Amino acid sequence: MRFSAYAAALAAACMLSACATMPAGKRDPRDPLERVNRSIFHFNTVADRAVFRPAARAWKAVVPSPVRHGLGNFVGNLEYPVTIVNDVLQGKLSDGGHDLTRLLVNTIFGFGFFDPATHAGLERHDEDFGQTLGKWGVHPGPYLVIPLLGPSSLRDAPARFVDEYTNGRHYLNDQYLNYGLWVTSKLELRAGLLDADAVLDRTYDPYAFVRSAWLQRREYQVRDGAVDEPAADTGEDAPVN
Repeated sequence: MRFSAYAAALAAACMLSACATMPAGKRDPRDPLERVNRSIFHFNTVADRAVFRPAARAWKAVVPSPVRHGLGNFVGNLEYPVTIVNDVLQGKLSDGGHDLTRLLVNTIFGFGFFDPATHAGLERHDEDFGQTLGKWGVHPGPYLVIPLLGPSSLRDAPARFVDEYTNGRHYLNDQYLNYGLWVTSKLELRAGLLDADAVLDRTYDPYAFVRSAWLQRREYQVRDGAVDEPAADTGEDAPVN
């Protein structure tokens, strides 16, 4: 049922591509599928305003902050093996040991709901299989917008499936608990972005703004911060890794 709903969303978004409005000016070479991507972006925006944004506001208003943070820590702890595995795959053995220690400290002393590791100086890292592929020279390929999931690339989209198999949540026997934790993590993520809504709503071209921000952030992640200062969004930025 979940696959059927996702396929229906994809079909609806692609059907909109024929009426997508393209702005004047030079096209961004990183986004050859811009017409389709803009249609899917529009679909996602409508879905967000109708469902996800109100749900995130309700979540933030009803659930006390300590409970939200505790649940966020618990889900993050379950997902942290993704970072550890990709530390090793990228040859960052020191970071892998650091992150394994962080996972153990938060699991044993924080019961998964608290974050004593950060207070102990063990900062959180963020690695995934898309970053690993970029580290070893795989080009990101065209920019993509995925229905309901948002920005990605031809390299990073399928890498999400690999990450799922190193995510501790994937191995929970209770599928209702699995999906419930997934929804909880997405609600908390969306609630954390509510303050940015006003900025995006005032942007002349929200699609181009999100595309530029996502590509710059992804380059920063893949290169571990070793990037030049980002230029203004002229549509002619250097390709990302």
